[in-house]
Amino acid sequence: MTPILTALLCLGLSVGSRTQAQAGILPKPTIWAEPGSVIPMDTSVILWCKGSLKAQKYALYKDGYSEALKVQKALEPKDKAKFPITYMTSVCAGWYRCYYESPTGWSEFSDPLELVVTGMHSKPSLSVLPSPIVPSGGNVTLQCGSWRGFNKFILMREAEGQPSWTRYSQRAPSGEFQALFPVGPVIPSLMWTFRCYGSYSNPPQVWSLPSDPLELLVSGVLGKPSLLTQQGPVVTSGQNLTLQCLSDVSYDRFALSKEGTSDLLQLHGRQTEAGFSGADFSLSPVRSSHGGQYTCYGGHNLSSQWSAPSDPLDILVTGQLPYTPSLWVHPGPTVAPGENVTLLCQSLSNVDTFLLSKDGAADASLRLRSKYRAGKYEAEFSMSPVTPAHGGAYRCYGSIKTSPYLLSYPSVLVEILVSGSFGHHGPPPTMSSPTAAPAQGPSWYLYVLIGASVAFILMLCLLILLLVRQQRRGKYRKSRDADPEPKDRGLQDSSRPAAVAQEETLYAAVQDTWPEDGVKLDHWQNTQDEDPQGVTYAQAAASDAPPDVTYAQLNHLTLRQKTSASSPSQSGEPPAEPCVYAALAIH
Repeated sequence: MTPILTALLCLGLSVGSRTQAQAGILPKPTIWAEPGSVIPMDTSVILWCKGSLKAQKYALYKDGYSEALKVQKALEPKDKAKFPITYMTSVCAGWYRCYYESPTGWSEFSDPLELVVTGMHSKPSLSVLPSPIVPSGGNVTLQCGSWRGFNKFILMREAEGQPSWTRYSQRAPSGEFQALFPVGPVIPSLMWTFRCYGSYSNPPQVWSLPSDPLELLVSGVLGKPSLLTQQGPVVTSGQNLTLQCLSDVSYDRFALSKEGTSDLLQLHGRQTEAGFSGADFSLSPVRSSHGGQYTCYGGHNLSSQWSAPSDPLDILVTGQLPYTPSLWVHPGPTVAPGENVTLLCQSLSNVDTFLLSKDGAADASLRLRSKYRAGKYEAEFSMSPVTPAHGGAYRCYGSIKTSPYLLSYPSVLVEILVSGSFGHHGPPPTMSSPTAAPAQGPSWYLYVLIGASVAFILMLCLLILLLVRQQRRGKYRKSRDADPEPKDRGLQDSSRPAAVAQEETLYAAVQDTWPEDGVKLDHWQNTQDEDPQGVTYAQAAASDAPPDVTYAQLNHLTLRQKTSASSPSQSGEPPAEPCVYAALAIH
């Protein structure tokens, strides 16, 4: 089948009676395609040629062919003609021109029209650097890429319906074929939605499927919303996470953007009971790919104008690195307001950055670069001076610089109690970078003061006890000196027989107190060698133990102090001073 016949079958036409355009002085016609010049495969398209009111017939010509593909009679009012293509294929793609004939001759050719067929190859990808959110008047770079060996990429802006830019592809170090398209300045008055295609050099009008659309959002025109999460910025893999974008402006739609990606989630806005507009972006269940920095925007329908970005929100995913750091608090977990506290996070594994998180804090945690000391990676988080807001439970994590939003397992929970602020849960503390060495703060002096106070109180108590004891001894001596009767009663005779008789009389008196209870008194006299004081014991033993027992000691040494010196015994030996112990049962 000849090329001319193939083209005729594409148009369903036949060669006209006059196939050569003759140059004339008539104005050249215009040619266009409806609905556009980029047509998906197997869909229809109409080529229109418009000339003069004096035109009698129109001819369609395709580059590469020496004859006209079709000659059509002019439609009333004779200023144009149409050339329909029922099914668009790769054979129909190419460059087209048209001309017309009048009573005075043939016109010159129209300007060429490139007719493209799409969908012949798999679609490429389209991304934007650095972000699809562009400040008004800003510039961005769009990147079209594919693993297929396309010779060139074409970037199209949907509002125009025409090819905008064409770039030859280059092979990236990853092996992917890419082309970069600078775009800008971006202004709010226009729509900025793009697609890109890939094609080979032959035939160049046969393109791939279109990429997914990419919309640039022109930000900074309206007031910024707020981005927050009820779960906190530190999350674990598998849990539910919802990011809320809220604004006091009645926006119709909201967009969520993640730093470093061209993915843009858009949701219709809703009105809250408090009068705010907002949208809830669910990131459930949490995966490692959800770690990153997020911002959100608000916008109105049918407009490319968007708000200024919200403040960024970091989402950190724990349990992604296979180690658990340790957390220490110096000088201790209980501190007084105004003191200095240092939290030390350590790990034996390689850590680039340590992160300290406070339970219940809504904002991102504090990060510090690690230092390698004594075989460990560590970072010191200083709180100076301590306020009630510093009270709470803390954990620390480790991360590496290549994945700063993926964390290790959490350390053991450490709780800081600020004296006088139990139960206080204020905003997250303000921390400073670590000092060269842990400072010996006011708590060291406090411990010394407490120790000295305790020692002083103990010494004071001991002194009081000694004074009380000394006072009691003085009272006893005074009472003994005031009563001379114990010294003289029945002691004028210091002879041993008298002392023995007195002891026997006392023993008998004691024995007579339990005449009917079957009490046995055991009486023994220690010898002089075993008991030089001559002590005599008397014990009352009952079959049943009496409820109350009184022991009385009679010391004859005291009673005989005065008489022993004046009346020595006949043998010249010092007299024995017996003591009598009696167990008295009180009924």
